Amino acid sequence: MNQFAFAQSKLLDHLGITVTPLENREFSYTDKQSAYFYGRTHKQVNDDWFSGWNIGTHRIFQDYELYIDGKPLQRAEAQITVYPDRLQRYFPDAEETFMMFDNKHVLSIELANLRGNSIGLSIEGYLSGFLYTEENMAFYIPKEAPTAVLVIAPIHPAPLKEINNYLESNETSGGFFIVYAESVKSAKHLIIHARNNYTDWKEERRLRMEHLIAGSFTSSDSSTDKALQWITLTLDQLITHQSGDGIYAGLPWFNDYWGRDTFISLAGACLVTGQFKTARKILTAFAHFQNSDSLSKNFGRVPNRIRPDDVIYNTTDGTPRFVMALYEYVMYSGDTSLIKELYPVIQRSIEGPLKYWVDIQGYLTHEEADTWMDAKIDGKVPYSPRGNRANDVQWLWYENLIKGSFFARFMKQETDAERWKVMAQNLQFHFINDFINSTGNELMADHLHADGSPDFTVRPNQFFAMALINDRSLRMQLTRKTWEALVYPWGVASLAQTDSNFHPFHEYPEYYPKDEAYHNGTVWVWNNGIAIQRLLEFEQIAPSWNLFQGMTRQALMTGAVGSLSENMDALPGAGSAWANKSGTFLQAWSNAEYLRVWNQYFLGIRPNAIEKKIEITPLIPATFSSFQSIVSFMDGRLESDYIKQENKTTYQYQLIDASAVIVFKLPDFPSVETSVATNDKLEIVLYSKILSITLKGMEGNIKLEKRIAEDLNEVTREKDTDRIFQGIHFTQPYLNPGLKCLQKSQK
Repeated sequence: MNQFAFAQSKLLDHLGITVTPLENREFSYTDKQSAYFYGRTHKQVNDDWFSGWNIGTHRIFQDYELYIDGKPLQRAEAQITVYPDRLQRYFPDAEETFMMFDNKHVLSIELANLRGNSIGLSIEGYLSGFLYTEENMAFYIPKEAPTAVLVIAPIHPAPLKEINNYLESNETSGGFFIVYAESVKSAKHLIIHARNNYTDWKEERRLRMEHLIAGSFTSSDSSTDKALQWITLTLDQLITHQSGDGIYAGLPWFNDYWGRDTFISLAGACLVTGQFKTARKILTAFAHFQNSDSLSKNFGRVPNRIRPDDVIYNTTDGTPRFVMALYEYVMYSGDTSLIKELYPVIQRSIEGPLKYWVDIQGYLTHEEADTWMDAKIDGKVPYSPRGNRANDVQWLWYENLIKGSFFARFMKQETDAERWKVMAQNLQFHFINDFINSTGNELMADHLHADGSPDFTVRPNQFFAMALINDRSLRMQLTRKTWEALVYPWGVASLAQTDSNFHPFHEYPEYYPKDEAYHNGTVWVWNNGIAIQRLLEFEQIAPSWNLFQGMTRQALMTGAVGSLSENMDALPGAGSAWANKSGTFLQAWSNAEYLRVWNQYFLGIRPNAIEKKIEITPLIPATFSSFQSIVSFMDGRLESDYIKQENKTTYQYQLIDASAVIVFKLPDFPSVETSVATNDKLEIVLYSKILSITLKGMEGNIKLEKRIAEDLNEVTREKDTDRIFQGIHFTQPYLNPGLKCLQKSQK
């Protein structure tokens, strides 16, 4: 089955992305502990606020400059290739390789193929002040961490001296180490440790990265392969140990743990990549910080944000997403011990809201800005008020209750299970009555005001709340309307452009502050995931794939190398056909949703380890003639092969070190349910209107053979679905000169 035979030592080399001076793209690396480095490929000195080396909440220095024989190496003259584990600049007079190492506060800047007799390095910016040189090491004090020390030394022992604000060594030094430590003694020890071990450190880091992506997916479409691998690795760099185990929300300024972002990101970051142990640690770390004070209005909430020096609880949606993330973790891993360990946390996640926030109709109420649309004027007045019952919050509360009921049944707490299930059903009943206008012009309210009146502002939150609608026809109509109102080829706007409060550009300081636009038009890339999912739930592959390809384009060709940004402008600028990115250049949930929706809805693989089932509903874009993939399941894995030929399409699945019932479904056909033991091979071949199913044992013996014809009811249903979605299109960008935000200049 698994045909990934290329040399592992070359895997990361195949992922190099060459960047031109005109592109001058951002890049980032972390040490997987508490530090990151952010730079630009060609800018001579990057002086952005968060540029350079950042450790915890401290900026250490902004950039560095290299010299040969006293002359600066000009980055604009270099050929530059960015790899997941390193950045390489090829200057006319030298070759630079920049690297970080796992769990080490060490930067390595190697210099090779020199045309000169001396090399030099200067620390740029005002964040670190030079102290002295000693024992061929240079000592600096980081101004934002004045009790620590920054030390620079040659990679190989060699003379080092300070000349005219830069450090100089000879050509035998091999480059420079830059280390950060809490004391001079520790820093000196770390330099020696680095000299003795940095070759091993490089190899360990490379092997970790290659293990994460090796065999996960390879196909006939090299661009998708490359994007999936890059996005997996840039997302993984955000999984750190800064305040226990967690996921940075984004770089460069969200290098802390946000609960909402973490739980949305967990599936893409840890579950579809098979990092179950890491997911468990993250869930238990957040559970530890749950508010257990029954006298507090935050009772039962898990934190909205965890920093080394601060924990806050100012959101409603984080806690339900924690429960949902725990459920998904159990579905992939089968680790029921965590249910037993965290059941009191689940109970508090429900009992806290019931005590303080749930109204008589069962809705979860909240403050105006206590949803993910949380920007405020001066931290006080919401820019996008959605109180006091937002549609996505009601869906999340419903999921909190349903998942809670599932966990209660597992724990044999039947009273909890039944009570929470009835509450969820009651909530859904009221939601359909209060949020949905189905009188010929189907609409869903974004939220209910405190007086119960609906607000029909068109926002992407309704993509989430679609799950509360059982009426298939209504759900399809609302899905199409929402898509055509909000979805551009580059992403999902936070407000429809027809709304008078729409803001076309995230940053337009001549007319408004950026936070005013944050949730009032600006595209949020993470919402692409749910938009794609909702279309694929109705087998609409082509438009979903077009949006997905827009994300692939960004990761490979624009912005930070291999990364997806937090935001984009809703509309392109003058003379441009594509919108500009904005916000953080690397955002966890943007990357994570790309990976999640790819695995769960294009490949269609959705595990249920509790029942030892795997649901597979592949919806493969026409681009692919073949692929192979691996998805972790419990203690084993599911390997998949796909081959599309002129007269047939073959799907093959094999479970390694696991067994399960595979429930396979293609459009127009009934579900096929087959028990698959470890090492069995399930082959399903689609011929025009017939499915041929063969199950072979590990010795090649045939255990099952059957043929299934199209189901006429399914065929009719698919035709009806396609009629509703026929001609679906992206929102056509239009800048309305009458928008309120454009009527008053800030100048």
